[in-house]
Amino acid sequence: MTSSRTDRARALRQSSRRAEEHVWELLRGGRIDGHKFRRQHPVGPYFADFACDRLRLIIEVDGGVHRLAEVAVRDVERQQVLENLGWTVIRVTNDQVHAAPEQLIGAVRRHVRSLNG
Repeated sequence: MTSSRTDRARALRQSSRRAEEHVWELLRGGRIDGHKFRRQHPVGPYFADFACDRLRLIIEVDGGVHRLAEVAVRDVERQQVLENLGWTVIRVTNDQVHAAPEQLIGAVRRHVRSLNG
């Protein structure tokens, strides 16, 4: 990773929203069955909010701005690129994170089960 990408990832981590902090508390240090996630991890031309290389799993936390039509279109395009790179993307809203964090944990575990066939 070049220093500019490192600087960008660091800046994104430092400016993360409250919902992202909550997700990080759920994921950090392998808290979900030992799976290690990274914050603001570069994947292809993008930075994933959270990514687990071993699972090829990305978690994106969407705030209110993602309801705007032009942002939603970019989200779809971005997700297609990431999926074409072999990643699975789980999208959650800020509200979902705060109201039902166990659903995110369940989604990660379902993804792991799908990999194990």
